[in-house]
Amino acid sequence: MNFYELNEKRQSTRKYDKDRPIEDEKLGRILEAARLSPSACNGQPYFFTLVTGEKKNEVAKACGGMGMNAFARDAYALIVISEMPYVKSALLGSKLKGNDYRSMDIGIAAMALTLAATEEGLGSCILGWFDDKEIRELCSIEGAVRLVITLGYPKDETIREKKRKSPEEIYKIIK
Repeated sequence: MNFYELNEKRQSTRKYDKDRPIEDEKLGRILEAARLSPSACNGQPYFFTLVTGEKKNEVAKACGGMGMNAFARDAYALIVISEMPYVKSALLGSKLKGNDYRSMDIGIAAMALTLAATEEGLGSCILGWFDDKEIRELCSIEGAVRLVITLGYPKDETIREKKRKSPEEIYKIIK
């Protein structure tokens, strides 16, 4: 499938086939796609922790509360994206320009990861609701947790209509 079809097909999956494991080769290709994503000064200020099995259930629980993300327990795997230090050039640039390049880079890597998952026939959902401290303890992670991504085979492969703002609300073209 081409990029535009892939982008149209990718959606946040919240119903997983909890009895269907993901093949190791697919997980490897997905992590490789994230590793190869662009980052400021090629600094890659992130770390990916792939969590499966019983530990995945504990991390999924740390992503819940107040009715949020209960579906994470049914995903086969979770990928925890944590923050790593800037390389010196990106740190200097972030201070001089007032830009948070690390968060941008993590977002780019998360997009590469979720598009790769879609290409592999998997569902994914990017979670921002979680207990940072608990996940860091569960996974022995030093850097702050910035995102958790659920991965698994979707229970329902129906592509939902995307609800997005109109083009006029999102962009303009200046010539």
